[in-house]
Amino acid sequence: MTTRPPSAIVVSLAGMLSLAAAMGIGRFAFTPVLPLMIRDGHLQVAAGGWLAAANYLGYLVGAVAAARVAASASRLTWLSLAGIAITTGAMTLHAATSWLALRFVAGACSAGVFVATSVWCLGALDRMQRQDLGPAVYAGVGVGIATAGGYCLWAGIRGWPSDLVWLHLGLLAAGLSMPVVLVVRRLADFPMGAVGSRPEPGPPPRGTAGLVGCYGIMGLGYILPATFLPVMAREVNANPSVFGSAWPLFGVTAAASTLVAGPAMRSTSRLHVWAVCQLLMAIGALLPALVASATTILLSALLVGSTFMVVTLAGVQEIRARMPGDAAAWVGYLTASFAFGQIAGPAAAALLLAQPALAPTAMGRCLEAAAALLAFSAAWLWCQADSSPSHRS
Repeated sequence: MTTRPPSAIVVSLAGMLSLAAAMGIGRFAFTPVLPLMIRDGHLQVAAGGWLAAANYLGYLVGAVAAARVAASASRLTWLSLAGIAITTGAMTLHAATSWLALRFVAGACSAGVFVATSVWCLGALDRMQRQDLGPAVYAGVGVGIATAGGYCLWAGIRGWPSDLVWLHLGLLAAGLSMPVVLVVRRLADFPMGAVGSRPEPGPPPRGTAGLVGCYGIMGLGYILPATFLPVMAREVNANPSVFGSAWPLFGVTAAASTLVAGPAMRSTSRLHVWAVCQLLMAIGALLPALVASATTILLSALLVGSTFMVVTLAGVQEIRARMPGDAAAWVGYLTASFAFGQIAGPAAAALLLAQPALAPTAMGRCLEAAAALLAFSAAWLWCQADSSPSHRS
């Protein structure tokens, strides 16, 4: 009996759940759990920076591997999702070396899911001529962040230990992954292509390498608030219902902005949208450095949360449009650049925070540097958009 392929709606929902598990939990669950680990006496902020950097290093390695490995997109997806569920639940172990290894593997698996899902999900939607559902797929990142952040907010208010929170998040990742596995198995019999398959590509259009660099700057610029906003909020107000609200807000705005930006990019240049978002992100990174208050931290969550996934959507769509014959590899390069930028931010913050003389102003200086780089890249993107043919979805 012939198995009918899933509908476009089912495929997009599976892609959304895939990215929710991979990014909302595998990549970003550490952010809302970190204040709880500090509260429980398991970590200091500087050590948290190194754990974050281990995850980002894993993300870099995973992105490079995903761009080259000769495995099907569907297989890479379900194997990586299984790795995320296992490594998240295993964070209940109490050993710094184990935590470093687990966060590294979780990062690598997250990158594998992101690249593979971008291939099988967007590829299937292209064949079904339902490219309009692409933004819903990337809204999954914000959905995952809001779900994990909302749970951590609730757990923090109830005073639950961070060990239990990690275990529950691992189970949540497994639950989100199950429908995805069922869908990708039904797609496996269709010609999805391999993540690392490479037809003879033509030369990239002018400015493509610069776009990859700007995407890396976005990774560096957004990751400091994305990693440390709840910790900064906790320093301003130790009430879990206050400091814990920053991350769910970040996720909700990320999901909503992606859905809103999708239609906008059908009538406007993707590069112009990207430039504006990069500038807004610069403002969001700068605000807590100028004045550390609950208001500026929440504004930062709104500005950074509402732009980083729009940049992701614009960047992936732009690369796919420029390099249609080698999309998987270039999405991998884009993701690797993003990961490289993410490593630099937390590593620099951890080094400065470890120096007693520099620690009081370390986070502010890092945020100011990130804002400057984001503003510079926004100007370059705007000039690139004005000097190039308009690229739209």
